[in-house]
Amino acid sequence: MRKFAEILKMAAGRKGGAAAIEQELPKVKSAKQLAAIPDDRWLSAMSRAIFQFGFNWQVVENKWPGFEEAFQGFDLRRCAHLSDEAMDKLLKDTRIIRNPPKVRSVQANAGFLLQLAKEHGSIGKLVGNWPADRYIDLVDIFKQGGDRMGGATSQYFLRSMGKESFILSRDVTAALIREGVVAKEPTAKKDLEKVQAVFNQWAKESGRPLTHISRILAMSVGD
Repeated sequence: MRKFAEILKMAAGRKGGAAAIEQELPKVKSAKQLAAIPDDRWLSAMSRAIFQFGFNWQVVENKWPGFEEAFQGFDLRRCAHLSDEAMDKLLKDTRIIRNPPKVRSVQANAGFLLQLAKEHGSIGKLVGNWPADRYIDLVDIFKQGGDRMGGATSQYFLRSMGKESFILSRDVTAALIREGVVAKEPTAKKDLEKVQAVFNQWAKESGRPLTHISRILAMSVGD
């Protein structure tokens, strides 16, 4: 397995230099910034990640203002207690993508987030205070407790909100296989533990957040 400095050099060679790499690295929010995000924004982001999976992302982005209107700002209590009549209206609402399982997931996830907020004070406090060196456990909370939050959906959701994170995309997975960290796509707990450990090691070596390490790994393989 290479030192992270070598991987960074590989990525820079593919992307046109170190400066080009830095320009493509996402911003990471602090614990304080994450804690300040209202609970409704977490439900909105979860829902957007769910709808983007399997659909054209740009189509979802273009329609998102309509989603915000249809779900009345993704207020957790309102969404958690949607009546059957309100749900039927949503399933006919042309402002949104009328995929029944995904539309219904908003209600299920609103209830899930309400419970998390009750336990931790707010979703932002839970995510903001979660240690990056145990990121896989945070992903597991949303994957196991949320509706339609499996696969990489929870990872993309947390990244979209600015949480320090890694995403096990095709390119990141290919880089991890190349480095001998895992032999195949890491889905089993033992493989995810190996991935977390090596990300922690590279973070210590480089002083970079997991988010940057993840993106640089991806750029060392593809785009």
